[in-house]
Amino acid sequence: MRQRELKIFRRLLEQRRRDILDEAERARGTMNSTEDPAADPTDRASLESDRNFLLRMRDRERKLLSKIDEAFARIEDGSYGRCEQCGGSIGIERLKARPVTTLCIECKSEQEERERRG
Repeated sequence: MRQRELKIFRRLLEQRRRDILDEAERARGTMNSTEDPAADPTDRASLESDRNFLLRMRDRERKLLSKIDEAFARIEDGSYGRCEQCGGSIGIERLKARPVTTLCIECKSEQEERERRG
């Protein structure tokens, strides 16, 4: 992959990282608010459901941050944009859509097919 393309993906990954961290900070403020608990059991259940959803989202974002860090490492070691399974090139459009991906579209499709079969 050319240096110019690597710079573009580095910026894209850096922006995504900033967005995740900013959103996590906003969510932390929301979850730590000291609102009075709702007196109505339905309201409490709804509030608890919303908090559980936010926690699941934060967990997914934490995992994505780890994948972003791994992508930075691949940029540094020169393996970014190479499929970890077949060694082929991962298409630029695929990387634009999912810059943390480690598999080309063919290998990812095969992996998903194997998972479907069980």
